[in-house]
Amino acid sequence: MSWDLHELFRKHAKEISRALRRRGLDEDTAADLTQEAFVRLLSLSAANVQAPANQRAYLHRVSQNLGTDFRRREALLPRVDLTDDAFVRIADPSPSVETAVYDRQRLAATQAAILELPERTRTAFELHRLDGLTIAEVAAKLGLSVTRTWTLIRQAYQHIRWRLRDL
Repeated sequence: MSWDLHELFRKHAKEISRALRRRGLDEDTAADLTQEAFVRLLSLSAANVQAPANQRAYLHRVSQNLGTDFRRREALLPRVDLTDDAFVRIADPSPSVETAVYDRQRLAATQAAILELPERTRTAFELHRLDGLTIAEVAAKLGLSVTRTWTLIRQAYQHIRWRLRDL
């Protein structure tokens, strides 16, 4: 017997979703698990596995197992109802004002340090760090050896690090 996934989905998707809902799952979760059951079936058909004699029963078993796995996972994660005040007090992932000010100061100091570099050193650094060129590409572009180019870039990094030491 072969897999006719389109026909199977057309015939049994609503039935499987209803069965999952009767087992206590909400509509969205039941729809997700129904989709997952058909994805599993699709992966079997792609692997050229022989179709079971009763494909409807097979789909129901797979969806039932998925529902059981879902409930087990949900049981491991405690649910907490939050008041509006408690929700507001949840930590904000954005940086603090102090961090933002500090980062702006470091960025300004970095920009100033780059402008203080000799022209060739600054160009080598900008080509490598900002434009993403390799050291060999920067060397070819500037007409320098790879070793000399690396020395210029290293000097730029050292200068920037030195200027940022007190921040």
